Amino acid sequence: MAMVFHPIINDTEVYRPVKYFVTARPWLDLYGTRIRPVAQSYQIELDPSLLHRKLSEDILHEIFMRLSPYTLGKASCVCRKWRYAIRNPVFWRLACLKTWQLHGVEGNRKILTQNYGGSWRKMWHHRPRLRFDGIYVSRNTYIRAGVAEWKVTNPVHLVCYYRYIRFFPNGRFLYKNTALRLKEIAKTMNRRATKENIYGGRYTLAQSQVDAAVVYPGLRPTVLRIRLKIRSTTPGANNRLDLLLLVTSGLDDIEVSTDEEILSSVENWEEDESHNPNVPAVTHKKGLAPFVFVPFEEVETSVLNLPVDTMDFYLPG
Repeated sequence: MAMVFHPIINDTEVYRPVKYFVTARPWLDLYGTRIRPVAQSYQIELDPSLLHRKLSEDILHEIFMRLSPYTLGKASCVCRKWRYAIRNPVFWRLACLKTWQLHGVEGNRKILTQNYGGSWRKMWHHRPRLRFDGIYVSRNTYIRAGVAEWKVTNPVHLVCYYRYIRFFPNGRFLYKNTALRLKEIAKTMNRRATKENIYGGRYTLAQSQVDAAVVYPGLRPTVLRIRLKIRSTTPGANNRLDLLLLVTSGLDDIEVSTDEEILSSVENWEEDESHNPNVPAVTHKKGLAPFVFVPFEEVETSVLNLPVDTMDFYLPG
């Protein structure tokens, strides 16, 4: 193996001086010098809105907690600050649990995670639901021939009648079939309606389908079975109910005739089934106009209040 010898280097060659470039550092001259701070006025930025200056965020949150979901939607159009505040999931969680309270908390959470990515607000806008802040109205008309008296041609009459349904979150609804217009009947469609021929029933909601039943009491008790489908003219409106099935059947004296248990009693009935031979089952094919939703604040001004001679026809769309 060959050996390699390196020459010996003197210490003077290792530690020879090196020239450095020195840059100017004027801040070093400030060492040991006391500098008095310059007085500056800091102006606090105030919210230009008088409402925001008077109401704190906590108070606004408490106010929003007491508003209905539809009022929250209108409030979000006031300003950008309100819009971001109303996007808080707490508001929409309360709205969803109240609207679909028949499914329970756990059932709603399961649907939330499976279909809506955990967003309560998305669930509120996209999941079919019944609206409780107004009345669903179905306007139906038919032509009836009149009696000819000293005339060559027989007169005809255009008859108009309405079906009214108001739903409640607890699974109960009110139903009335009458010729009275909307503004005349809206005040009587409340939770304590026990007269004016307003009948209470029960409903269930599965996806967009509504199954409901109501009992007409009397000497021959009759059950009215209704099947509806929810749809919207604009996204999230849920302002239409298409009438899919309308059947009247008879009840016997033993069956329960209260609105709390009638829906479970007729749940598995056939379409033409009747438990009273004197009251056969009748499937109605006429008067199946879709239900139109009218909020309470629009009851007095709704076009549905117009008389027949003013509104010759009405297409709910």
